[in-house]
Amino acid sequence: MRAVFIQSAEEHPAAFCYQVNGSCPRTVHTLGIQLVIYLACAAGMLIIVLGNLFVAFAVSYFKALHTPTNFLLLSLALADMFLGLLVLPLSTIRSVESCWFFGDFLCRLHTYLDTLFCLTSIFHLCFISIDRHCAICDPLLYPSKFTVRVALRYILAGWGVPATYTSFFLYTDVVETRLSQWLEETPCVGSCQLLLNKFWGWLNFPLFFVPCLIMISLYVKIFVVATRQAQQITTLSNSLAGAAKHERKAAKTLGIAVGIYLLCWLPFTIDTMVDSLLHFITPPLVFDIFIWFAYFNSACNPIIYVFSYRWFRKALKLTLSQKLFSPQTRTVDLYQE
Repeated sequence: MRAVFIQSAEEHPAAFCYQVNGSCPRTVHTLGIQLVIYLACAAGMLIIVLGNLFVAFAVSYFKALHTPTNFLLLSLALADMFLGLLVLPLSTIRSVESCWFFGDFLCRLHTYLDTLFCLTSIFHLCFISIDRHCAICDPLLYPSKFTVRVALRYILAGWGVPATYTSFFLYTDVVETRLSQWLEETPCVGSCQLLLNKFWGWLNFPLFFVPCLIMISLYVKIFVVATRQAQQITTLSNSLAGAAKHERKAAKTLGIAVGIYLLCWLPFTIDTMVDSLLHFITPPLVFDIFIWFAYFNSACNPIIYVFSYRWFRKALKLTLSQKLFSPQTRTVDLYQE
């Protein structure tokens, strides 16, 4: 069987990543298809990087946006932006060429950054749902309970826990030595599959679904409380009614962001778990579709903000105009109607 494999590699050199024993098979696309895929991925990366860069700039620059919730949005935008800058270029080449040509060091680093930024995103969305739950369900105590200092602690946890968790599996020998019985097989040369094992697939499943269950339960409660507040809003003063309406709109917008996150990541997460039970039978093309559908989520949040937040549209208009350089621009009230 191995002799036939080697002979096939010699007869069809373009069908394998490397001309060595145990090389991964390679899917060869025509030049036109390659160009279309590269252009589509480049456009997606541009939207991800520029959209999230603007979110980070707006929250940092305009003083009116220096709130605990927006600092969480800033940190989330940085995670998505770094994903577009540091991970997706190499992911694009791997998807188009169906091979990894950048060596073991970059393979490990790429896997580390990919996992770090994706886990950081879901942690931040979970923390944002906690913030919105506190703002809607306990509005009187919210300003004292969810301060900037608390938001910074959440941000530290949102980056620190994924970084520690990912480092443990990628930069220690725990997988090769202590979890060797869970390994499905030795990855072929040119695959960059460092965590091809059943344990990883099952471990990532609760890491995705536990925060998701928390977010879903919190937003269900937020919806119930917000509906009751809407029925009682006529008894409130104008200022309190306006504040309640603002908080409900923010919760609705971020709830949409969480829902889109679930839709984008659910196929990949379920496939990863099921695939570990079925000896990793998912075709490479299907796997690439799932992972790029998940990557697409990083472009969604800025698009959601454009259609949902007046302050976002005003900040965008000011940033693209000459008024950005005016001393008064930084202190402008973006929330004023």
